[in-house]
Amino acid sequence: MPERVTQRITISGRVQGVGFRPFVYRLAQQHQIKGWVRNVNGAVEIQAEGEPGQLQHFSDALLNEAPPLSAPGPLAVMASQPEHAEAFSILDSLAGTAADIHLPADGFVCADCLTELHDPANRRHRYPFINCTQCGPRYTLITALPYDRPNTSMRDFALCPDCRREYENPLDRRFHAEPIACPVCGPHLQFVMGDETLEGDEATLAAAVTALRAGKIVAVKGIGGYHLMCDATNDTAVAMLRERKPRPAKPLAVMVRDINALHAVVHIAPEQENFIASPARPIVLLPKRSEAKLSSLIAPSLAEIGCLLPYSPLHAMLLSDFGGPLVATSGNLSGEPVLTDNHEAQTRLSHLADAFIHHNRPIVRPADDPVYRVVAGKPRPLRVGRGIAPLELELPVSLSEPVLALGSHMKNTICLAWGNCAVISPHIGELDSLRSLDTLAQVVADLQTLYQVQATRLLADHHPGYGYRRYARDSGLQITEIWHHHAHASALAWEFPEVHEWIVFAWDGVGLGEDRTLWGGEAFTGAPGYWQRAASLRPFHLPGGEKAGREPWRAAAALLWETGQPAPFAPEPLHQAWSHKLNSPASSSVGRLFDAAAALCGVCTHASFESEGPMHLEAIAAMHTNAHALALPLERDAVGIWRTDWAPLLPMLTDDNQSVADRAASFHLSLSQALVDQALQLRAQTGIQSVGLTGGVFQNRLLAEAVIERLEAAGFAVHLPQRVPVNDAGLSFGQVIEFLSTTI
Repeated sequence: MPERVTQRITISGRVQGVGFRPFVYRLAQQHQIKGWVRNVNGAVEIQAEGEPGQLQHFSDALLNEAPPLSAPGPLAVMASQPEHAEAFSILDSLAGTAADIHLPADGFVCADCLTELHDPANRRHRYPFINCTQCGPRYTLITALPYDRPNTSMRDFALCPDCRREYENPLDRRFHAEPIACPVCGPHLQFVMGDETLEGDEATLAAAVTALRAGKIVAVKGIGGYHLMCDATNDTAVAMLRERKPRPAKPLAVMVRDINALHAVVHIAPEQENFIASPARPIVLLPKRSEAKLSSLIAPSLAEIGCLLPYSPLHAMLLSDFGGPLVATSGNLSGEPVLTDNHEAQTRLSHLADAFIHHNRPIVRPADDPVYRVVAGKPRPLRVGRGIAPLELELPVSLSEPVLALGSHMKNTICLAWGNCAVISPHIGELDSLRSLDTLAQVVADLQTLYQVQATRLLADHHPGYGYRRYARDSGLQITEIWHHHAHASALAWEFPEVHEWIVFAWDGVGLGEDRTLWGGEAFTGAPGYWQRAASLRPFHLPGGEKAGREPWRAAAALLWETGQPAPFAPEPLHQAWSHKLNSPASSSVGRLFDAAAALCGVCTHASFESEGPMHLEAIAAMHTNAHALALPLERDAVGIWRTDWAPLLPMLTDDNQSVADRAASFHLSLSQALVDQALQLRAQTGIQSVGLTGGVFQNRLLAEAVIERLEAAGFAVHLPQRVPVNDAGLSFGQVIEFLSTTI
């Protein structure tokens, strides 16, 4: 008889909340292994006793046949003392101290659960909270680790006998599915409209569908917060939503029932189908069909629509019962984090929504929807959120102490980092409101509690006016400041470790530069921790400072005044203030250059949301018929910085004899060629062949693809981020990489 061996196997990675313990149990049965499995902090620990050949097959299968939502790390295998178990069992979780925690993100409703949802013979038929080990909420309902039902917001829902049997049966697909529920023992829906309150799932769904068909706006509580939903084909309903929010022009996301319904409204390639249907169920910006039966107010004057598929059973039923596409925009006040609490949503959204779908499963923390755009053939994140975040990334070397990076003021995320681990939070938003700052503080506390890590240092942007400054001061922690564009460049460099020397173009709105002016059109050479500013744009002074971000006419006036031309649309007192450089900081921002171009072309003089002008300019540029790049002068200044002069663009941008589309396209092509001209000079100077593109300006697909095409034609290797957002949402992670690189 072959000798039996006992091993202790530890598996880290994403192995909690994904059905890993039941998978291990079934695998042990298959390979005749005795022992046990349990959760220990963020890892899974296995005591396995069997013949050497059985143990080898068992170990191989742990990685090769792992559940689809899991991402197990390498196995740590040690010899162990035999416990002479008679069977294989699942033990209660064990909390330890040295945590290697991987927090599961929220999952979409899987195909098996959808089949049950639509099966009249199933006891969970049309139950809005159906889930299993392979799907359902995770991050938004976990209160502590290890991931067990008492450590979730489902702890107060006692399992009925039927659910208890499933939960305790190792051969059932809901074995240890912590959010398990059914109509007998689980959460339920509530409908509120004015003085009317309806209890129960079917009554709520029926009333909500009736309200939506009548053109009403319904606030719907989902996985990570509320959506404001209305009929996406109803101009009156969409106009009402825009007027109430107020959100006069910013694009609205549209949720459609399935892939077939998606094809009716947008153009989508097969690889994009796979991505939009992936477990994260992201919003993806896609080209809209001219024949699409959607309100023209969904994304006015833009060529793309942000679309997503249902990711919760409630969404699936709502879309199915309604029978058409629905607007699904964040249930919040503009710029704030998405709302999660029933009473708070009812109070704060009462002037926006006609009706509410509430439910009594608490949302522990907010998680807005992730947003992606396909640029240069690949989906790239504009916002990390539900299903993606917390986004866990591996650092190239180990940190000497745990740090917490506070990111940017706009598109805020935070990043907790320790050892070789970094975790980017879901999107928090703009830090202009008390609620945003409260949410930031909650997410900071939550991440440290869940990952069992306490930061000893804060990383912050140098800008003194960022909203988190008071929080940072009150924390009592040591603060290290990181330059804005260095963080952008370092986040990019992390994605491509094979590159050791860079030319990085960091083009965005504005960020405080090392000379205390507002940068945003910079080129750096070097590597994280060693960035050298090498190129930029001719600076110009922004009248009114930060107001220029929402009033593109100010940037247009600045360019005209800088070149000695009048700006008749600007008030004379402002010109006088600008002449004396009063509240008119110097800037080299490409983002503000785009604003100016949009205003000079008559596309957008006043913006209701960030980047409105550049977005419309890009959409119009795509319709050009006769555009070409203008040559922009490039010279070195007194301190050796190569500077591109934008002045030759002004006659073209103000030429009413050219179509707006041609002017917009020429502007894009001219900046593309200007970047290549800078890259050529820097390559001649340094020999560096690798170019990186970072900063919010490179969310612009037309510009990014033109730049990539021209750089590659010139022999450069070009890199654009795919894992971390290119905009300020990736800044917190970039702060970590920059700090790490300066301390090793």
